[in-house]
Formats: sequence, C-alpha cells, structure tokens
Amino acid sequence: MSKLSRRDLIKSGVVIAGATMASPAISLARGSLSFEEYRRFDALGLAKLVSDKDVSAVELLDIAIARAEAINPSINCIVEKLYDRARQEVSKGLPQGPFTGVPFLLKDLGMALKGTVTTNGSRFYKDARPDYTNTVVKRYQQAGLMIFGKSASPEFGGTGTTESILFGDTRNPWDLTRSTGGSSGGSAAAVAAGVLPIANATDGGGSIRIPASCCGLFGLKPSRGRVPWGPKKLASTMSVTHAVSRSVRDSAALLDATHGPELGQTLIAPSYNGSYLKAMEQAPAPLRIGLITTPITHSPVDNECLQAVNDAAKLCESLGHHVELIQLPVDPREFFTATGFVMGAGTVSRVKARELQLGRKATENDLEPIIWQRYQNALKNTSEQLFSAQATLGKIAQQVAMLQEQYDVLLSPTLAKPPVELGKLSLNQENEPYEREAINISAFTMLYNATGQPAMTVPLHWTKTGLPVGVMFAGRFGEEHTLLKLAAQLEQAKPWFNKLPPVIG
Repeated sequence: MSKLSRRDLIKSGVVIAGATMASPAISLARGSLSFEEYRRFDALGLAKLVSDKDVSAVELLDIAIARAEAINPSINCIVEKLYDRARQEVSKGLPQGPFTGVPFLLKDLGMALKGTVTTNGSRFYKDARPDYTNTVVKRYQQAGLMIFGKSASPEFGGTGTTESILFGDTRNPWDLTRSTGGSSGGSAAAVAAGVLPIANATDGGGSIRIPASCCGLFGLKPSRGRVPWGPKKLASTMSVTHAVSRSVRDSAALLDATHGPELGQTLIAPSYNGSYLKAMEQAPAPLRIGLITTPITHSPVDNECLQAVNDAAKLCESLGHHVELIQLPVDPREFFTATGFVMGAGTVSRVKARELQLGRKATENDLEPIIWQRYQNALKNTSEQLFSAQATLGKIAQQVAMLQEQYDVLLSPTLAKPPVELGKLSLNQENEPYEREAINISAFTMLYNATGQPAMTVPLHWTKTGLPVGVMFAGRFGEEHTLLKLAAQLEQAKPWFNKLPPVIG
C-alpha cells in the first residue's frame, strides 16, 4: 500500500477503526499531531502510530490532557487528574503491549490504583486511598495504557445517571442538558467528547451499556468472572469490569489483554483460548436471534427505542441472520425482589467497610438521600432473604439459558427511553419521583447482570433531535466471541465511528 501523508489522511477521511479495515501506512512529522487528527484514530490505531514512531506517547498524553482541560469544564467527566503521575510513568518507559502509549481513564468506582483516591462517587469515601492496585488495573498497565485520570461515577454506582453531591453533574456531549447515563457516565462522556478512544467502565446493572447507549458508543459487558476484580475483592455475582469505546476492535483487544482468572479466583467464566480480536475478523455464521421488545417491567418503551431495535432486527436479517419475536420467561416480581436483596447487601458491605476504616458510623450527611434510604432498608434484611434471593436469581439464569438453547443471541432495546434530562435520576431527591423514572432505566439491562451473560450495546440509531440510542445483544454465558463477531459485522454494515457530538467542535 502506498504511503499517505497525514494531510492526505485527513482529506480522505480515513478512520483507523473497524473489524477488518486495513490500517493505511502513514507518514507523520513527529510532534505535530493535532486534535482533529488524534480523534480520527481508535486506540489500536494510536498505538500503531507510537509503535511506528510516527508520534510519541508523550505527544498523545499531551493531546489527551489538553482536550480534557478544554472540555471538562463543560461536561464534568474527570474527577481526579493524574497527569503528573502519567508523565512519570512514560518517562520510566511503558511496557510493550497492544495499547502502548494510549491515554486511559479509570472509573472512580471500585478501581484501585495504589496511592490515588477512589471516592466511589461518595462523600463518605472522598479521601480513601487504597494501598494496593487491582489486578485488572495492573493488566491495563502491562498492556501499555497510560492512566492519566479517574472518571466520574454516581455514589456507589447506584443509579443510571452520573450525578453526585460530591462532584456535580456529568453532562452528555450530545446535549448538555441530558444525562450521560450511569454509572460509567464519566468514561462515556470523555470518550464521546474525544478525550480518548477507550476508557474503563464497570457494570452492575447496566453501567457499561447504559452510558454507552446514551453517548453513542460501543459497550460490552463481559461474562461474570471473565475479568478479575481482586486481589482484595472477590468476583461479584452482579458486577463486571471492562470498557466503553468508539470501535469494536478496541474492546476486543482490551478483553484479550485483561481476561483470565487471578490467583484465588473461583468464580470463573468458561475459558476462551483464542483471541477475541482475531475472532471478530471473521463474520459470524447465520445466527438465530430472539427479538425482545417488552421489558421485564412490562412498562412502556419509547417509540425511538422501538424504532432502533426494529431497524436493528431488519439489519440483522439483511446480513443473513434469522430474527424471531419472543417473550422473556421471567417473573418481574421475583426478579426485582431478588435483585433488590442482592444489591442491598452490596450497599451495606460498602458502607460497613468504610465505617471500619474511619472508626465511626455513617450518618445521613455522609450519603445521598436515596442511598441512605436503601442502606437503612437493607440493614433490616436477613441472611435467609439474601440466600433465597440468590437462589431465585440462579433459577432465572437457568430459565434464560434454556431459552438460549433456541437462540444464539437475544436482541432488545438497551434502554426504554433516550437519554433523560439531568436531575431525573439523581440520588439527591425524594424516593417516589426517583422510582417513577428509574423503573425504566435498567428494565432491559439488569437481567444479564443477574444471569452473568455477556451483553453489548451497539450505537445504531440517533433520534430526530440527534440523541444516540443503542440496541442491546446478549449472548450465551461465556460467548463474548459471538457478540464481538456480530458487533464487527454491524459496525461495517452501519458505521458509527465518524458520528461525533456537537461538543466535539
């Protein structure tokens, strides 16, 4: 392939992203990459520039920092700056990996990086500094990623928006009056706004998929036990960690770099011996897809979200897949009662752990109103109720697994509404208006946290007013490779990489 100058690349509009697109050979003058050029690359594309010595890691870091400083006052996505730390890591020499020299953010929830603050979005944890680094964070570093900040999260990840008393509101780059979704909204806003092409995210009820949908990104929730949580935290029955990204291949390559059990881990996803990145380079065989348009809550679904999923179904059919409308075999009362007990136990665990660290009890002034109420309610729950709830979720996982003997993939809206206005899902309000709005936010997503299945949101639709609306695909437990193959196929059929929010300009 003939070499293209950087100016030729810009004029041609070539984007180094996608499943099978070959990266053009590029000749760049070191030290002069602009932001406009920077945002045309996904993470693997940026890493290749560093590997080819067309740009330096320092240059990429400086661009990411400059963009963060320019845009953060508007969208409030970064809550801890680790700029100097990142520069020191670069000066010492970065490990050689698939992402060497690529800027990266950690979510400010459950992600421990020794010596830095992890607030969990809470005033109660506002100065908590872990004395260790998570195994997955070490794997990010080993992959060559430059961690230069922490991204915003609501308190304990407890809602489908990213708003907190501690840090304020994180705003959606597509519409600054709208929510980014949550709880990984800081990461999603930063990626959508062009600060970086991929960022860490976690998902305990939809917290990767919800913000990815709201911000026009790809978001994959891996199978339970696929990516480690430790060393001082056992794998969760509900929550997993991975990323939000602009390209599918970045997500696949990051999963290659981070998957696999750590020492002492017993909750482990079925092993996958291949490469997720290589797997997605091959189109999937024709899939049997079950189409779900009614959420577990049986509540209304916005017409834009229905249009998004129906258009996605037609797109899948045009690609050779078979789509059939189905209903979920899940009792909503059983499901939400059980998840309430399990998630309530998680809230109690977080609060009690911090009480031990501080040597005092939590007060109403330490927690946001809805989290405080959840905590008080969860304190009344019994071990028998928690055991029964876990057994119920196990039964539901079996019901969905039996359904997926007939269907390779389940397709549904990601959300029941497009991105909502800021304030509607805030934890700093009375419970009744919150519950009226919140019933829809994870009506589709939370099921796959309970079952442990992998699920992804794909940005295939925008509303008439320009808001992104994702559609969700869930695979069988342990079958991320199937989802990634399908995602890459959809990315080629209906590209989204060059769809940029107004705030980009």
